[in-house]
Amino acid sequence: MKKDIHPKYYPDAVVRCACGNEFRVGSTKPEIKVEICSKCHPFYTGEAKFIDTEGRIEKFKKKYADFYKKLEQNRQ
Repeated sequence: MKKDIHPKYYPDAVVRCACGNEFRVGSTKPEIKVEICSKCHPFYTGEAKFIDTEGRIEKFKKKYADFYKKLEQNRQ
């Protein structure tokens, strides 16, 4: 095995979530920042909440607003 070609391994790397949760894992980076972890992810928590990144939901609603208005009018 060649020497000095492998990245440094950090056995106690810290993972920090946007919700404030922190936990330790083994990694080649000393600190990892994530937006969603198992503590705040809807699949694991059972809570239904929207995770809107960069206004995707608003963009979708704006794009299809006319379609939904016509659909609602046809129902009545």
